Amino acid sequence: MAADLLTGKNVIITGASGGIGAEIARLCAERGANLVLMARSLDKLEALKTELDGRFAIDIYIYQLDVSKTDEVETVFQKVIGQLGRVDILVNNAGFGVFREAHEATIDEIKGMFNVNVVGLMACTSMVLPVMRAQASGHIINIASQAGKIATPKSSIYSATKHAVLGYTNSLRMEAADSNIYVTAVNPGPIATNFFNIADQKGTYVKNIRRFMLDPKDVAEKIVNRMLTPTREINLPRWMNAGSVVYALFPRLFERLGKRAFNQK
Repeated sequence: MAADLLTGKNVIITGASGGIGAEIARLCAERGANLVLMARSLDKLEALKTELDGRFAIDIYIYQLDVSKTDEVETVFQKVIGQLGRVDILVNNAGFGVFREAHEATIDEIKGMFNVNVVGLMACTSMVLPVMRAQASGHIINIASQAGKIATPKSSIYSATKHAVLGYTNSLRMEAADSNIYVTAVNPGPIATNFFNIADQKGTYVKNIRRFMLDPKDVAEKIVNRMLTPTREINLPRWMNAGSVVYALFPRLFERLGKRAFNQK
């Protein structure tokens, strides 16, 4: 059982101050894992730590970290590895999006999304890989998106970052297999979190797809249930992932017939 697998394990979660990151932390704590929680918002991390300290007898460490700053990533992860000595699971959850048409996106927004969603994810992974290789075990879980499989209007930059995450994850999975390291991509559809406070400032997208939005607790549970198992991908919801399969087989037809459905932003 996953609960038995996580007891006493060391789990690092980036973007842990809210949304599915915080929910993953709560579930891992329930199952007896020790936590390293990272995010830009130290206040929210402290509040989460206080909550979990009051409920569970586990070790919890918090670190303020902006994953887009690779020098900070190196410094923080060196401290963590020095403290723990062992890293069992890394959940690369930090990320953000801005929904604009390609010609409207600023260079700063483009760089910002790639620096957090792609470069930051790679930087965090590169810090734990040597440890996991040395211990011949570990699990890297990268939170990607269905947007990495099906691009839609006004998400060109965000989709590009998630395509990059999937490409990196797929290659890494093969590289790490001989070291007994599992690598999983999580591809959710829209989740009811504060992600859309930035991505969808006008509220148009959330209004149009509210009935399809995923519960962050449900997403977190599916992720935690697969920890330390050789799971290639977690795709949510299933019907949306079925669409990505059809898209891969018949892209022109899919784009033509689905044009109106895609344009919800």
